[in-house]
Amino acid sequence: MKKAFWLAGAAILALTQAAAAGDTIKIGFVSTFSGPTAVIGNDMRNSFELALDHLGRKMGGKPVEVIYEDDGQKPDVGKQKTEKLIQSDKVDFIAGYIWSNVLLASLKTAVDSKTFLISANAGPSQLAGELCSPYVFSTSWQNDQTPQAVGTYMNQKGVKSVFLIGPNYAAGKDMLAGVKSTFKGQVVGEEYTVWPSQLDFSAELTKAKNSKAESIFVFYPGAAGVQFLNQYAQAGIKGQIPLYTAFTIDELSLPLQKDNAIGVPGAQQWVNDLPNAENKKFVEDYRKKYTGLRPTFYGAQSYDAVNLINSAVVAVKGDTSKKDEMKAEMEKANFKSVRGPFKYGKNHIPVQNFYLQDVVKDADGQLSLKTVATIVKDDQDRFVDKCPMK
Repeated sequence: MKKAFWLAGAAILALTQAAAAGDTIKIGFVSTFSGPTAVIGNDMRNSFELALDHLGRKMGGKPVEVIYEDDGQKPDVGKQKTEKLIQSDKVDFIAGYIWSNVLLASLKTAVDSKTFLISANAGPSQLAGELCSPYVFSTSWQNDQTPQAVGTYMNQKGVKSVFLIGPNYAAGKDMLAGVKSTFKGQVVGEEYTVWPSQLDFSAELTKAKNSKAESIFVFYPGAAGVQFLNQYAQAGIKGQIPLYTAFTIDELSLPLQKDNAIGVPGAQQWVNDLPNAENKKFVEDYRKKYTGLRPTFYGAQSYDAVNLINSAVVAVKGDTSKKDEMKAEMEKANFKSVRGPFKYGKNHIPVQNFYLQDVVKDADGQLSLKTVATIVKDDQDRFVDKCPMK
């Protein structure tokens, strides 16, 4: 009798412990928090935390626990951290990922375990095409889309020829391919540089100048973008060969690029001055919470990632075992995005607007990005037909 009672008690205790284990919503966040590109990861974390603040740090009535992991900008480390979060920490969702090569290395672990992965930045073409998954969503874009918008703008400007420069890794190849897919002029040269170690671009700038191209297109995020733009100005060709960019000038790099960034156009699906209520609150509260800092598109995408996850958790009243229902809810993009309304393609990549952004001095005399025009509306990535999902 006592033994039966003890066994019953043990069973109840086990059930109680299992229930307790599900009393929080656990989210893993993989990004770069060390090295020269840590500033990007920190901005993503800042915005993720702000979004949680705005939700009262609860989803579906349950408190949220976030476990941040540093990938060191290395695919093998990112894969290891993803495995830890899923296999040891038993997270309900995993988010973040700046770099396409890190995300691609980590993807199978998430998909095989049926853990929802929300990419808040990286958008390799494979993710939109043959490697699309019911368990993977993006709150950013497919890599090609932003440079495609730049190529479209260059056509509008009547540019006849371009020299392309970018880093030799997955996103760099996607970016240059994106420009080529829409630019109607001649591509007179194409250079890929060692990533992420190369920060001297004098040889590439000399080749671009000697090519007699009318323009240069470049993709370099983070510290490489700062170095490239400064070397472009120092080489004395800023007044000779116009520069067009994607992800090279943002609110993180501007304080270092300074006036060298003025007059260099770019494109993005989010700019800090987009006139919707959610974005205004995001920008204002970010600047209040993180004095002296401004949010970037990296942060905006991370902020949206929280609200996408929240929409799924609320829909199932906190029961994260209901994966089909959560997937169906996320596919609706049923939350108020800081970029304004958007929808998902069947591959879970946003169908959205892309804007021309320029560098201006704001009312405080500080450099800031400004929305100039809408380049393309409701843009869908060009790999969606390769996605086997229906």
